[in-house]
Amino acid sequence: MLHPWCSCFPGLFCTLVVFSVSGTAEQKLKNCNEVRVAYSSKGFNMNDVPNKGVNGAPLKVCPQGFSCCTVEMEEKLSQQSHTEIKAPVSKLSTNLQSTFKQRHDHFDKFFRELLKNAEVSLNNMFVRTYGMMYVQNAELFKNFFEALTRYYVSGSAAVNLDSMLSDFWADLLERMFRLVNVQYEFSDAYMECVSRHTDQLQPFGDVPRKLRIQLTRAFVAARTFVRGLALMPDVVNRVSTVSASPSCVRAAMKMLYCPYCSGQVALKPCQNYCLNVLRGCLANQADLDTEWNNFLDAMLSLAERLEGPFNFESVMDPIDVKISEAIMNMQENSMQVSQKVFQGCGQPKPSMAFRSARSLKETGFTGRFRPYSPDARPTTAAGTSLDRLTNDVKKKLKHAKKFWSTLPETVCAGERIAPGDECWNGTAKSRYESVVMGNGLANQVSNPDVEVDITKPDIVIRSQIAALKEMTSWLKAAHSGNDISIDNDEDGSGGEESGSGCDSPSCDTDRDIYFSTPPNTGNPRVNQVVVRPSAAVASQGSMALALCGLALALLAPHLR
Repeated sequence: MLHPWCSCFPGLFCTLVVFSVSGTAEQKLKNCNEVRVAYSSKGFNMNDVPNKGVNGAPLKVCPQGFSCCTVEMEEKLSQQSHTEIKAPVSKLSTNLQSTFKQRHDHFDKFFRELLKNAEVSLNNMFVRTYGMMYVQNAELFKNFFEALTRYYVSGSAAVNLDSMLSDFWADLLERMFRLVNVQYEFSDAYMECVSRHTDQLQPFGDVPRKLRIQLTRAFVAARTFVRGLALMPDVVNRVSTVSASPSCVRAAMKMLYCPYCSGQVALKPCQNYCLNVLRGCLANQADLDTEWNNFLDAMLSLAERLEGPFNFESVMDPIDVKISEAIMNMQENSMQVSQKVFQGCGQPKPSMAFRSARSLKETGFTGRFRPYSPDARPTTAAGTSLDRLTNDVKKKLKHAKKFWSTLPETVCAGERIAPGDECWNGTAKSRYESVVMGNGLANQVSNPDVEVDITKPDIVIRSQIAALKEMTSWLKAAHSGNDISIDNDEDGSGGEESGSGCDSPSCDTDRDIYFSTPPNTGNPRVNQVVVRPSAAVASQGSMALALCGLALALLAPHLR
């Protein structure tokens, strides 16, 4: 609106008003006191700032008109802008690192404590149930849990899970077979024959096959999930080491501190201007987003498995009862198993020690393999449960999606920007008119504020994209119960079957087949299995024979 006095003295007075307004702005530029205060608040020497505006022609980044900046100030403010543009990104990255480092530690501690608790529970239960028979063979179970722990920590590189489980059941069969047939002597070669045919004998029923499947799925899922949690902070840390390009530093300087040169120290950048600068500076980081999101989806899918069929807790918690059930199966089938062995491996020689001990007076030993009814289970590992841990980490994983592509929006918000036209657009206090670029390297070819060479992707970030892609393939395999994290000669089925089973329907036809008898290289006389219509072949008689053998095994140290 025209000042009313202009109608009276249009030529003279209006000229004076315009001159007065422009003179005020020029006077503000001539006085750089506000800039001196703001500059010193950044930790710089106030004396670097001229008392009044100077010719800005030597400036390399900011507008070269009348200015409160010098070349020396511009260089120092460029370094400061590098720090300030990196600070909010570093804070967000550090928070993400910390979040998943904590979750990794929680899960890892939980799984390790479950393993330890399972071992302690089995030891306590077996000492009560089997007494000295267990104590004398405790190293077998100790080695079993040590192997499981090594597999959890190092995977197939340290332990072939199938082979380890096969060896465990074969060793357990050998020890029990000797105890229930204490009246015979068995050579090492004979026991090798027994061990080779553990699968066909099926002395432990279906427990080994089921336990192998459950352990394989649970351990592969647990250790792969923990490795995924460990990868996340590592990726974030490596990406955070990527330095800003010189063109990014120039753009940041222009956005954050060029308003100082015009004396507008409180002026903040327009939001779209800030977005273009950040999308140019973080173009390589944004390219992580696709594989990052694929990785997070795979982590979420595997988390669902951990809550369901691949639940590590539900497998490890009752493992003592499952192994005890297998031992009970062996006890109940001891006569049939022994007869199959004698037919397949030959009749063993009677034990001289057993014959000399037969006339000993009955000692009153009443020990036997007994079923176990669990009392209170051990305190839950880490004071929590797998369900609680999984629910918590799923929320964090979902929140971390699109982390890299949304960094510019996250940074260019709140007090860091000014709304509407009251903002710095790179040259003046006015609306920002340029088009906002998309995310990623390829979209920066026309970025008006940051020069980005789209032909030279960052090597560090490309390596992290590859790492995420590889881990995603491991997670997807673990979702199906397969461990492909180590190259080996096994196929996707997980190698040889262990325990009692083969999952193929064709295996059912072989369950009662007798294995071929090895050539007898010793005495040509063959000891036939004598079957008489007496109590010896009845279930009570077989139990008595087993108990007698077990009693003599326990008494052996006292008979020497």
